[in-house]
Amino acid sequence: MERDVELRRISIISRTVNNRRTISNFSSNSGQDALSFLETPMSGSVTLSGGQDWKATLRLPPPHTRYQTADVTATKGNEFEDYFLKRDLLKGIYEKGFEKPSPIQEESIPIALTGSDILARAKNGTGKTGAFCIPVLEKIDPNTNVIQAMILVPTRELALQTSQVCKELSKYLNIQVMVTTGGTSLRDDIMRLHQPVHLLVGTPGRILDLTKMGVCVLKDCTMLVMDEADKLLSAEFQPSLEELIQFLPENRQFLMFSATFPVTVKAFKDRHLRKPYVINLMDQLTLMGVTQYYAFVEERQKVHCLNTLFSKLQINQSIIFCNSANRVELLAKKITELGYSCFYIHAKMVQDHRNRVFHEFRNGACRNLVCTDLFTRGIDIQAVNVVINFDFPRTSESYLHRVGRSGRFRHLGLAVNLVTYEDRFKMYQTEQELGTEIKPIPSHIDQAIYCQ
Repeated sequence: MERDVELRRISIISRTVNNRRTISNFSSNSGQDALSFLETPMSGSVTLSGGQDWKATLRLPPPHTRYQTADVTATKGNEFEDYFLKRDLLKGIYEKGFEKPSPIQEESIPIALTGSDILARAKNGTGKTGAFCIPVLEKIDPNTNVIQAMILVPTRELALQTSQVCKELSKYLNIQVMVTTGGTSLRDDIMRLHQPVHLLVGTPGRILDLTKMGVCVLKDCTMLVMDEADKLLSAEFQPSLEELIQFLPENRQFLMFSATFPVTVKAFKDRHLRKPYVINLMDQLTLMGVTQYYAFVEERQKVHCLNTLFSKLQINQSIIFCNSANRVELLAKKITELGYSCFYIHAKMVQDHRNRVFHEFRNGACRNLVCTDLFTRGIDIQAVNVVINFDFPRTSESYLHRVGRSGRFRHLGLAVNLVTYEDRFKMYQTEQELGTEIKPIPSHIDQAIYCQ
């Protein structure tokens, strides 16, 4: 039986390798004004294929009805059943709201199931988390009470989010998922590791500390996932990561995912990965569903401009980026004084406070969140349809990750940049490096901004 399943998986992989196709060129406007999409609900849904009895018992979330972009719809037409996953995992996948594999999931899942190393590059918000969580959960044996897989991420918020996705997908599998990050109780983590743990999600520094103490045993951990791999290979994390890898067995499998891959990633790949399968779905860097605008303003006009945007745009939830923690707090105070609900978050805050803000914003307790680049890595809040760069980002990579908080997984979004005279060259450079277009903001909003 297992041999038959493996042969059928190989057949799927062969189709994946031979039929890889580039996502077709697509305008984020699709012939309509991007702002109109934000104001008008879209109709239509995707239904699950097949009529098996086990599907009839599932508690499915409401189908997606919002407009869908080609980033996640230009697929080969595979179903999750095509990968011969455990039925209990399929139940978790469908109840999580995953209807069909996205392009990155079609490319990654069958290859990861064979045990091959993967180096995957895909846009933010196109299903990367599912692309590595699903094969990890499929390969874990819940009857063997050892750490069998580890997912490393660069931020505490992303660790919490990823572990939650794993728990929801594995709700019928009896897989024990543990999340551990710096800034939380070390004693609680030690106590938790004395109980069964199959999958460990966390930041490299904390996991390394627990491993050196001897309470986190990684000799049976044969899968290592690196989400936001470029950030994990920055000077801040790489020493801990390299040391942590020494505790893993020789027959380990690496799955590396990110939207950007600098030179450090190539050097790491050459050192540690064995003939990795390379996936690149980044012909266009920015999400197709995000329309980008700029407004030229003076520094003293920015708060007035923000007030105008709040009154003119149909905002479900918005994330507003500043370049420093001090500016985050000052802007959040100004927004509150204008009468709008607002939270703020930055790296200098106490961890418990950060966790509470992240959780409450995610649950819709507040419409606007002001933050630093802390919040640019992998954070997936589907209600966010507007991103505002109150301060234009310092690098094009930071810009890419910021605007990727909007328009996630098939949805349309808007990015508005408040650009001063000093920022104009950075904006032009960002357009060139990302191959994207940042348009002047529509005239009816533009006029409202400058009419004091």
